[in-house]
Amino acid sequence: MTYLFSVTLLWAFSFSLIGVYLAGQVDAWFSVLIRVALATLVFLPFLKLKHIPKAIIIKLMLIGAVQLGVMYSFYYHSFLYLSVPEVLLFTVMTPLYIALLNDALERRFNPQSLFVALLAIVGAIAIRYEGVDENFIFGLLLVQAANLCFAIGQVAYKRLMSNSVIPQKAVFGWFFIGALIVASICFTLFGNTNKLPNTLTQWGVLVYLGTVASGLGYFAWNKGATLVNVGGLAVMNNLLIPAGILVNVLIWNRDADLLKLSVGGAIILLALLLNLEFKY
Repeated sequence: MTYLFSVTLLWAFSFSLIGVYLAGQVDAWFSVLIRVALATLVFLPFLKLKHIPKAIIIKLMLIGAVQLGVMYSFYYHSFLYLSVPEVLLFTVMTPLYIALLNDALERRFNPQSLFVALLAIVGAIAIRYEGVDENFIFGLLLVQAANLCFAIGQVAYKRLMSNSVIPQKAVFGWFFIGALIVASICFTLFGNTNKLPNTLTQWGVLVYLGTVASGLGYFAWNKGATLVNVGGLAVMNNLLIPAGILVNVLIWNRDADLLKLSVGGAIILLALLLNLEFKY
């Protein structure tokens, strides 16, 4: 749990850094590419090429491609349609997806999870009840797609590495290489070279997000995921929400509509509390 809590504090600043300094200013595909490339460089020196089963390598690359590469593609673009607090609040669905995925793998189903999902959606709409338009809905869907990718990666990594005797540091580079392949293809196909970083602040944010938030953060988070049960993992995912909103409102977004955030957040919190009552 220490790993997960430490990364939560680390990532609390990442949401605001993206929303304030990168979203709408730097091409999202380029941001994803640089962030993943830097994270890959952090772990290349530790990467073991010998005596690692090819099946492990392929699975780690696939997990990284989904949890990081595809997830970032949805996540970064959501900031073009939503505010930072909205993006944070809408990540509330991640624990639900973790529970549903785990139930599916265990061949069981809890219909109450659907009620929790609907309640969380009501909370999301309450935050923007006067401005629910196509852009808002599209942004909400982008966050949910990112949540699903993040949940898939966490569940898959936990199942793959929990009982493995291979040192995780020695193979985690393959996780980032899988994500880098996805990021490289996406930037090549969709990237806008006219919107590259043009200030030292933007480059500094990208370097921090790539080396620290992604490089060290994802390793510590996924390692922590192997040390807790599924319920604990689900709960820690939502600790990011209040931490991230607190940082954003206190430092960058002091004019946020606190009433709407409070009402919608309370409904989403109720959904979270109900979700915690379920057995994973």
